[in-house]
Amino acid sequence: MKQKNTVQKKRSFFKAWSVMSLRNRIAFYYTIMTAFLIALVFIILYIMVEKIVYRQFDDEIRKEILEVLSDSQISTDNFQGFASIQNIDDDDHDKHRENDNDNDNKTNNNKKINVDTEFIQLVNSAGQVMNKSASLSWCVLAFQPNQTGTTYFNSNFGDSMVRQAQVPLVNNKGITEGYLIVAVPVKNALIVLHDLQEIFFFSFPIIILTLFILTRLIAGKSIDPIEKVIATAEKMTQTNLDHRIPLPYHHDELYRLSVTINALVTRMQDAFQREKHFTADASHELKTPLAIVKGTLEVLIRKPREREHYEARIQFCLKELNRMAKLIDQLLMLARYESSKMNPHIEKVELSQHIERLIERMLPSATTKEIAITSDQTENTWISADPGMLDMILDNILSNAIKYSPNNSTIAIAVKRKANTIICSISNQGAGIPEEKLNAIFERFYRVDESRNSGTGGFGLGLSIVKKLADLQKIEVSVTSETSKGTTFTLTCQAGEVNR
Repeated sequence: MKQKNTVQKKRSFFKAWSVMSLRNRIAFYYTIMTAFLIALVFIILYIMVEKIVYRQFDDEIRKEILEVLSDSQISTDNFQGFASIQNIDDDDHDKHRENDNDNDNKTNNNKKINVDTEFIQLVNSAGQVMNKSASLSWCVLAFQPNQTGTTYFNSNFGDSMVRQAQVPLVNNKGITEGYLIVAVPVKNALIVLHDLQEIFFFSFPIIILTLFILTRLIAGKSIDPIEKVIATAEKMTQTNLDHRIPLPYHHDELYRLSVTINALVTRMQDAFQREKHFTADASHELKTPLAIVKGTLEVLIRKPREREHYEARIQFCLKELNRMAKLIDQLLMLARYESSKMNPHIEKVELSQHIERLIERMLPSATTKEIAITSDQTENTWISADPGMLDMILDNILSNAIKYSPNNSTIAIAVKRKANTIICSISNQGAGIPEEKLNAIFERFYRVDESRNSGTGGFGLGLSIVKKLADLQKIEVSVTSETSKGTTFTLTCQAGEVNR
């Protein structure tokens, strides 16, 4: 049961976190990182202040040690024994210390650490007290045995804490016979450090809370353009894609985001327009043959007619139905190519052989219009392409050339090599395409003849299929045309070397 409650709490936490607004998330992340840095700075400052305070105490203790050693005529590296030590708390030393304190009060009135009372103690190497100052009374200072050098440390003295130094007293044989211990109270320093802790402790949450509020306000101001993006995007539908997101004043990441979204909406608008035109064109192209067939059959059933008339009308209806079936096949083919689910089977193919077979297939259609097809090809025209798709591309381009060429004209096919590419051009002597319409000829259902005359038998899908098939094989398709002079389609393919 407890485990289930824990899991539910975790889920609730993650759910609340996932729905948190962007401005709150930014403020939270920034506050967490800043809180960590501020806490680190506070800790470093406290440690530095603590070290400075204790360093000043150590300096005072060091000065006191020198005075005691001088007044008591003790040598730390040539200790003569405890019998030779004068009273470390005699009247002369007290007077000397009082005079020093008076002078210190006059000249160092602004010291951060004021040492009010010193404690002095002499112990032998076993820690037994041999002598001590009167200020210690019945108390003794802490002793750390087996210390080879001067040691500074804190210790408890009654209800308070003192800072003390322990100096080894070594005889001329290098043997430590005892220790001089000097201590000063650190009550005032502890009060200062405690006050500093309280300042850091109480100011930290106030700083963090203030920082979170300010960061949230700044983040909210910064993401106002995103709110405008969201508001504009929510208003956009298929019927009003002309709306655009207002661009921010500053050319920053949000400006780039707005520009990118506007460009995306523009592409979507163009795509929807193409789909609308496609739907209208497809409906028109399918409706026309159906209307023709329907009208023809209605006329046939009104009254009896001759057999030859029935046969002619039925042949006409079959022609229209075949034309509609061909249109549907092309639409399905185009849909498959645009779905990007078809992967071309790229291999090394000889372009010249494909063109020769193409001319052979198209020659009857060209002969009907007395059109001559010429071919100028170089050797070694191997390219990387899908053979089936390549045949379909060449078939569409050449059939269009025959369809739109006048009688008794010439279609020229040329294949040449240029660096690492093979260039194939197919030129006709037709009426040509106006320059302003060249960029649109690869669109679905587009015809230069806007009257949609079906006398040529085309639907405006052939060049769309050519473009899709070429893009799948990374073949570049371009077109040039001059009115009343003719049109040239050019295919640029990557050369494919074949090991012989």
